[in-house]
Amino acid sequence: MTNTLTDKPQLLVADLDGTLLHDAEVFENRNITQHSIDVINRAHDAGYKFAVATARPVSTGLRFAQILPVDAVIYLNGALIDFDPAHSNFETLTKDSTEGNPDLIKIGFSSKRACEVCQQLLKHIPGLKLGIVMNDVRYTNFDVRQYWKTQSFQYTNFQVSTDASGNEYSVRILEPDANHPIPVPQGTADKITIFPEGNQWDGLESLIPDDFDVSISEGVMWMLMNPNANKQHAMNIVCERLGVPLEQTVAFGDDLIDIDMMRASGRGVAVSNANPKVLAIADEVCPANNDDGVAQWIESQLQ
Repeated sequence: MTNTLTDKPQLLVADLDGTLLHDAEVFENRNITQHSIDVINRAHDAGYKFAVATARPVSTGLRFAQILPVDAVIYLNGALIDFDPAHSNFETLTKDSTEGNPDLIKIGFSSKRACEVCQQLLKHIPGLKLGIVMNDVRYTNFDVRQYWKTQSFQYTNFQVSTDASGNEYSVRILEPDANHPIPVPQGTADKITIFPEGNQWDGLESLIPDDFDVSISEGVMWMLMNPNANKQHAMNIVCERLGVPLEQTVAFGDDLIDIDMMRASGRGVAVSNANPKVLAIADEVCPANNDDGVAQWIESQLQ
């Protein structure tokens, strides 16, 4: 537990899935209630800064940034940080280079290195479902629609394109074809995602190279990322950029990938539906996500 907050918080940082959003049968139908939106707007009008910290990519996270009064958005678990959400759109957020855009920070690794890692994993665990997330396209060896219905993907052979541009535009408009896998464009990848099944979990961790950090989302998806691409590091960057002392922050979360962020904040608040390990480190527990627990906690501060 941290609980270094001694005064009114200046910055509220909230995870989306399982925390701010209500549950749904399918990923795409998870949503935020108007009540939560109204409360966060009231808090923002009262002087609280607000940021979202999510593992979601731009394609499924942007719509929440567009309906909330956000001062910063942490996408992809910290691989992408947007400091101008009011003027950002899908195109600006998914460019490979952030050159000339001081309001966008990208923390990833080369697509060449990503392909090397995927090939090595498949050598030891044939049939492992995995892919590379890059500029909001998933380059995978399986059909991602079994997990996400609307996210763009291409079947790949985990070779790097010899075209320096990666022929990115044509890649985006192709229909996925398992019989004709394509190379991965050259550039900066955001993360490697892995969906191990059954006994594939055994020994997988020992195969992860030292230049990657591993986190597991919702007990299903492994994420391999740049060690500096995490919610805690991203929150530190946000605090520095917004001029907010770290001890004057409140972080809300529910999953294991939220723990370090919650511990580093002035006060870590877990929703009651959180993973038991998250509940164990929380300074406070608010009602569940499906009961608008984050909004209830914020309302208690506004009274």
